[in-house]
Amino acid sequence: MTPVTVVSALSLAAWLWLLFARGFFWRTDVGLPAREEPGVWPSVCVVVPARDEAAVLGASLPSLLAQDYPGRAEVFLIDDGSTDGTGELACELARRHEGLPLTVASPGEPPAGWTGKLWAVRHGITLARAREPEYLLLTDADIAHAPDSLRALVAAAGTGGFDVVSQMARLRVASGWERLVVPAFVYFFAQLYPFRWIGREGRTAAAAGGCVLLRTGAAERARIPDAIRHAVIDDVALARAVKGAGGRVWLGLAERVDSVRPYPRLRDLWRMVSRSAYAQLRHHPLVLAGTVAGLALVYLVPPLAVVAGAARGETAAAVLGAAAWLVMAGTYAPMLRHYRQPLWLAPLLPFTAFLYLLMTVDSAVQHYRGRGAAWKGRTYARPDVVPDEG
Repeated sequence: MTPVTVVSALSLAAWLWLLFARGFFWRTDVGLPAREEPGVWPSVCVVVPARDEAAVLGASLPSLLAQDYPGRAEVFLIDDGSTDGTGELACELARRHEGLPLTVASPGEPPAGWTGKLWAVRHGITLARAREPEYLLLTDADIAHAPDSLRALVAAAGTGGFDVVSQMARLRVASGWERLVVPAFVYFFAQLYPFRWIGREGRTAAAAGGCVLLRTGAAERARIPDAIRHAVIDDVALARAVKGAGGRVWLGLAERVDSVRPYPRLRDLWRMVSRSAYAQLRHHPLVLAGTVAGLALVYLVPPLAVVAGAARGETAAAVLGAAAWLVMAGTYAPMLRHYRQPLWLAPLLPFTAFLYLLMTVDSAVQHYRGRGAAWKGRTYARPDVVPDEG
């Protein structure tokens, strides 16, 4: 066997393992679990950290205020040092839209050892505790909820006995780059954290930060958010802390929870991914090297093997590469359908994966240049200052 054939066979073996032994990560039928409405609805406080979100708040905050929830519920928007009038706009939206009561507050600049978002979340939870809620809904300022979203989340948590119920919001897919990159983002996330494994006992734990219903008692046992105050990838860190404290976690895809934040250009998407990609690898060069090698073997080898095999007359390499490419496209197709995108995008996944490889390398380069993870004007440059547990 030639080296090309051997590498092609390894790639196909990797895809067969992913297909059958990785929690069926490619399936998109993991919606909210079966639920029954409680006789008495528990109280809920909604905490929305917001930093310079005036551009999206008009499309998201009214959906929270309009929640059709039978129990007591209240919204706390924490204006995290915005310079674009986010807090003022929130108050204006509350005056214009009847619904849940809204409190707007500001926590001031985060102290050393805290990420800005989690410092805002801490301030919101502190305010919420005075209401003694049974649940907290942590949701980002760019997330729009269907009117029955809170009702469905609470019913699912109560019926299933979950301490965390989180939904992966449907991200915006409008521009050409969004169509190419965004479905793959969710696909890769599910590959790292298979949704079916998260709801079971075991170490696999994750959440989607845009929509996290958290039982207050579980937050206290896991010391949320203090225990994860330095986490750049805060949603995964939150789920790990809750599960590590004996809690039950559920994560699935949302049908009626949507992100309204646009990423029209490649550089917008690049910034979104690269700001935290190296933190996901725990800022470790060997893990980065292994990740790059793994991405190349799994995603880049199949099309290259087809081309090289055909050019050199190595039929076995070309057939193995084509088989791996076919499995890859087949596992990606359900996610494209979930995002209502054409299936002809599935064979382009190797190109998208190559972009993610470059974004990950760029994230490491920015880290070693001292720029680190950056978002909304804040930079967390060193893991010994802001270590990541996500």
